[in-house]
Amino acid sequence: MSLKYAETHLDDLVSAADRGEEVEITRPEKPPLKLVVVAESAARPSGKRILGAGRGEFRVPSEEEWRAMDEELARQMNDNPLFPSSKS
Repeated sequence: MSLKYAETHLDDLVSAADRGEEVEITRPEKPPLKLVVVAESAARPSGKRILGAGRGEFRVPSEEEWRAMDEELARQMNDNPLFPSSKS
């Protein structure tokens, strides 16, 4: 179906996708679009945030790890072909 049709019948197309039907929308001079139902929402759950709910999910790097990351980042930035080293 065309993009123009999809604009005016979006509710029907969403219902069809909910039923598991394949919904493809054609566009002039562009690849077609496919309307699908996503199993899980990537959005954050709504509601009250609980202090400490993420405990144990993150680890703060040690001072040595921070230094190593800084050195690696500096090496990647300074030795990159976009920014050639002045050593040559």
